[in-house]
Amino acid sequence: MLRIAGRTAVWLFTGLNVLLLYWLVAASFKTPLEIFRDPFGLPRTWFARGNPFRNYLYAWNQAEFGHAFLVTVVLVAAAAVSIVAVSAPAAYALSRFGVRGSGPLTGFLALGMGVPVQTVIIPLFVGLSDFGLTNSLFGLYLLYVALSVPFTVFLLTGFFRTLPEETEEAAALDGASPLRTFVSITLPLARGGMVTALILNAIGLWNETLLAIVFIQENAGFTLARALFTFYGAATYQSEYGGLIAGVAIVVLPMLALYLVLARRIITGLTLGAGK
Repeated sequence: MLRIAGRTAVWLFTGLNVLLLYWLVAASFKTPLEIFRDPFGLPRTWFARGNPFRNYLYAWNQAEFGHAFLVTVVLVAAAAVSIVAVSAPAAYALSRFGVRGSGPLTGFLALGMGVPVQTVIIPLFVGLSDFGLTNSLFGLYLLYVALSVPFTVFLLTGFFRTLPEETEEAAALDGASPLRTFVSITLPLARGGMVTALILNAIGLWNETLLAIVFIQENAGFTLARALFTFYGAATYQSEYGGLIAGVAIVVLPMLALYLVLARRIITGLTLGAGK
């Protein structure tokens, strides 16, 4: 009975999300009148209008989503790679070297995941102001990396502990240094966990809005989420709801597509091991 109830709840939740995704995509091609008159129908004027992608072009041009998209791709890619590059050696040391206090230190890092960003936003702003890094993409990049490291270290520490130690012991007997063992043995085995950490961080940073709103004021440094936040006021004032929904689709669909493409690798990568 519980299994049936659980499956029913999962399918209902999945169906609701599919319905919302359908509504988002369909509404992004509609006129404002169609959105309110027939919210779940197909766009009737899709082919009647001169340009069916008018809403997307409006959002892309009016909200400067083109520049914001490039900024977001570069920023998120750089931050996600840096986070994994910093966290992987730290997680490996905590899980393998038997460092004194590694257990409490891992727990301390885990506590960092529970601190709401809203509670430290003022100290962060003051600190970055002292270094002249407010309204700076580099400052936002540093925040992204620093605030994402605790989660990534915690995730990779648990993953490294599941890897067999025999291969590392064999490498040590062959004279390999800990650094060479980490680079040549552990990292290839941990590829699934690294990809998972990379994708989870990329998705989280792609949708991040609060830090971008607080620390970026000039249009030239807007990320997609920040540009959408600014575009919301102008679009609603002009009743350009189709363009607004198209802007939401531009923000949501790339990460959704990326996750769908890499979902199998993310899930199966966590089960990879030397004995497989």
